[in-house]
Amino acid sequence: MFLETLLATLLSAQPVTPSPAPAAPAPAAQAAPSGTGKPSTATPAPGTKAPAPPDAKPTATAEAAKPATKPAPPMTPEVKSLVDRMQAFYEKTSDFRAGFRQDYKYKTFRRTQTSEGAVTYKKPGLMRWEYLKPSVRTFVLAGNKIYAYDPAAQSLTVAGVDTSQLSASVTFLFGQGKLADEFAISKGTCKDCKGTLLVLDPLKQEPRFKQVRLEVDPASAQVLKSTVVDPDGSENTISFLDLKTNVGLAADSFKLDVPDDTRVDDFTKQKKQ
Repeated sequence: MFLETLLATLLSAQPVTPSPAPAAPAPAAQAAPSGTGKPSTATPAPGTKAPAPPDAKPTATAEAAKPATKPAPPMTPEVKSLVDRMQAFYEKTSDFRAGFRQDYKYKTFRRTQTSEGAVTYKKPGLMRWEYLKPSVRTFVLAGNKIYAYDPAAQSLTVAGVDTSQLSASVTFLFGQGKLADEFAISKGTCKDCKGTLLVLDPLKQEPRFKQVRLEVDPASAQVLKSTVVDPDGSENTISFLDLKTNVGLAADSFKLDVPDDTRVDDFTKQKKQ
């Protein structure tokens, strides 16, 4: 469950599935697990089309397939000011680290699973999630790949992710993307919130999630808590604890050092015909 939902629900991004890496070149900074060899060169998968040249025009069929986008209603001055300051805060952030608590509420089963750990991020595109409770696992997002290490199972899984398709609800944390381009943003009510609750409703039909809620510190404009509401109504809430920004994290801290006897399942490599 963790690998498939790490970006889909935790970060409100596209589902991560075992698939070849995208054809687009990865950013220069990548974390390759030590002892597992160099990451394979990303090439188009057999039977897929190469990316269209920059001057190519989309076909009528492709244009018709795009979900219709509703016009965004104007934000109140209070909400717009907070959103602008929040985005500016993360645009100026070169790296951060924080503890986290994850509460995933399964609507169907009426139960909550709680996890704890630490998260670190460094521009461009390096993120590491260290789960400590209830079980130890590590996830690293590096460029166009995600690495999932399970020490208990002695396994390392490598999968591709098209970062160009990530929602603005993710990329704004990286200093990219504009929330107002993808969401209708309003102020919510929350008696238990320590900050201001922003409710983000997607402007176009979104199969990955139904709503995003961000609890933001009105003084610092940092995100204190992020909640992603799944299409089935389940809620994935991440609380960020003791966030520290621009601490000078080294790129090497995003490399995975796994034992030599670890089983490696790399779904980004082309299978031999």
